[in-house]
Amino acid sequence: HVQLVESGGDSVQAGGSLTLSCVASGYTVTAYCMGWFRQVPGKEREGVATIVGNKITSYADSVKGRFNISKDDAKNTLYLQMSSLEPEGTGMYYCAAGIWVDYCPQRLEMADFGYWGRGTQVTVS
Repeated sequence: HVQLVESGGDSVQAGGSLTLSCVASGYTVTAYCMGWFRQVPGKEREGVATIVGNKITSYADSVKGRFNISKDDAKNTLYLQMSSLEPEGTGMYYCAAGIWVDYCPQRLEMADFGYWGRGTQVTVS
């Protein structure tokens, strides 16, 4: 069975940095579209960033220049490096595995992802 487990969420002051990790099992991240989404109570889950096997990345406008998505294929792990965090960055961050091989739509939509982790909470104050 495919499982995605996020870690690294924490409480941090504005301007601080955090790195989130997502370990995949029963699945290989080498050639599939992978992404990070964020959700806060009362709002829909929104895409943060995506990466595909050919290393092409896409970011939400709100995080460009501050967040970096990457992965380690050997460790089957996805990462999200976050810097210059703002209170607006608060939310539950979810790791997602896409349904496409060697392709990641530039749009950040939940419909393009078939597997989800349980999330890790990030709080910026």
